[in-house]
Amino acid sequence: MLKYLKIVIKLDFVFMIVIRFSRVGRKNKPQFRIVVQKNSATPTGRHIEILGSWDPAQKKGVFKNERIQYWLSTGAQASDSVHNLLVSQKVIEAKKRAIKMKKVEVAKTEEAATAPVAKEETPAETPAPAVKEEAPAKEEVKAE
Repeated sequence: MLKYLKIVIKLDFVFMIVIRFSRVGRKNKPQFRIVVQKNSATPTGRHIEILGSWDPAQKKGVFKNERIQYWLSTGAQASDSVHNLLVSQKVIEAKKRAIKMKKVEVAKTEEAATAPVAKEETPAETPAPAVKEEAPAKEEVKAE
């Protein structure tokens, strides 16, 4: 029985463990928990432990510093956003990571806004469209 429990515990930590945000706020009022999860779990799904919370509207948070240090020392990887938050709140000492976000193609919209407006052609400059000649309609003969 003891051997079986050891195998189960070892298999539980085969997965990569991550520290990430889990949204718990209401609509238009975001609040986040900082949780430890398996990387395959959904962010709002089952978690191993809650390490703190963050309110981005008020820029206030509650952090369990000792537990965060413990999980990072055991090999848990913090997401980029959580890592940057922990660095800015001085929970850990490291450099901030660059968060990769999709860039909106601003260059095309700027070119369209600054491009000179094309001069409209006058009717004399444009060739007249070809007019199809229709066969004359047959007139009905009226009997009077």
